[in-house]
Amino acid sequence: MSEPQGPSGEEPVRGPDDREAVGPARPPKDPSLLDALIPLASMVLLIASSLLIFGLGALDGPIQVALVASCLIAAIVALKNGRPWGDVQAAGQSAMASITSAVFILLAVGALIGTWNLSGTIPTMVSYGLAVLSPAWFYAATAIICGIVAMSIGSSWTTAGTIGVGLVGIGAMLGVSPAITAGAVISGAYLGDKLSPLSETTILTAQIVKVDVMRHIRAQAWTSVPAFVIAVVIFLILGLTTGGDARPPAPTDVELAKLDQVYWITPWNLLPLALLVVLSIRKVPASMSLFFAAVFAGISGAILQPSVFAEFIGAESLNPVGAIEATWSAMANGFTADTGIADIDRLLSRGGMDSMLLTLWLIIGAVTFGALMDELGLIGRLTEPLIARANSRGRLYLTVFASAFGLNIVAGDQYIALVLPARTYRAEFAKRGLAPTNLSRLCADSGTVTSPLVPWNSCGAFMGSTLGVGTLLYLPFAFFNILSPLLSVIYGFVGFKIEKVEPEKERETHV
Repeated sequence: MSEPQGPSGEEPVRGPDDREAVGPARPPKDPSLLDALIPLASMVLLIASSLLIFGLGALDGPIQVALVASCLIAAIVALKNGRPWGDVQAAGQSAMASITSAVFILLAVGALIGTWNLSGTIPTMVSYGLAVLSPAWFYAATAIICGIVAMSIGSSWTTAGTIGVGLVGIGAMLGVSPAITAGAVISGAYLGDKLSPLSETTILTAQIVKVDVMRHIRAQAWTSVPAFVIAVVIFLILGLTTGGDARPPAPTDVELAKLDQVYWITPWNLLPLALLVVLSIRKVPASMSLFFAAVFAGISGAILQPSVFAEFIGAESLNPVGAIEATWSAMANGFTADTGIADIDRLLSRGGMDSMLLTLWLIIGAVTFGALMDELGLIGRLTEPLIARANSRGRLYLTVFASAFGLNIVAGDQYIALVLPARTYRAEFAKRGLAPTNLSRLCADSGTVTSPLVPWNSCGAFMGSTLGVGTLLYLPFAFFNILSPLLSVIYGFVGFKIEKVEPEKERETHV
């Protein structure tokens, strides 16, 4: 709405306290390269210091403090350049809006783990897994199972939060490495996420680069499938060479007997898992699917496991009010088991929405810092020199990878790491006669796949919290997530599977 004027159309008379009477506000300065480097270097220094002082415990709060402090430094740089505080607030608000979906998914996964342990769903998965899986080929089987599930439902987070949790539990009972198991879970989950037409990141990447989704998936297969095959071979070798050294915390038959003693182990306990698969295939939003599956586990568990429910709330028998209390408590604060076998108790005593609050704190700090860097023009200032120096196809591919992976580190969110490089380099790829499918594949390989390798990234924080294995511990074993971007960059240098189009000519300007 325009400001009201006097009857003659003249500007209204302003008082002496009106700031605009002094003159027009000075436009903000464009950030310099030093301006962009200051918050980035501060973040690296603060996070490195927290890891040095606190070790792996840095994720329990110190890194979150480092990220919040980095946000303040970025805000100070913006204010120094003449940006109003309103711009800083708007960037923070956009960061909060961008993670709304992730917040509800995280809370729903916490609730689901709690009720699935209470209702016997995860114990049944562990019991059946112990009966059929061998340490010799456990890692390879884990990667393949998670790949199939993720491809079916199109979500790496849902796969890791359900099947992945069960497989990590089975691995702990078998005595194999939890870090390698988590690496196998993440390798399979991200293969399926990349190649599934139901995946929102796959659809988003195709839309931004303006290619058909199925063309994008076919292009991705040339890096994803070889990377996954190599990863499975490595997992198989690790299993065959170290599987014989596995030392279960207790004899498997003792564990199976204890699970069978506490729970009624029956295929009916897997109904919540079946419901989740059906809802995911029918494209019900992930947070709703997970929450419905958590609630359904409480309903079915009250019927199938009444003694577990009664013991959990300290009652002699279970009634409808007690069933609601047990389900509600497990969703809020998780499930606690007391079977007498420490490793089983550690496996089952997990979950609850409150278990995800530390992870949410981490994600809020990381994504807010990324939004400030992006919307205040600091990221753009960092990428300009990179584009100028990418004078060959191989260097261009390497630059896109560095940008996407760097954004996963700096921005803490895979969507930013996908969207910004896709937008930034789209015109450059067209100018050089490189088909958009090349860019879509490279962005997915560099942005989506590397996101769980960063502890403070939303994906890395989620995987570490959900699987119970620190990001830095599973990172060396997430072979698919390392190999897929590596192959993509190598293809750029050697020219393998590079689709060409007619180069776009710059429009001539006429005076």
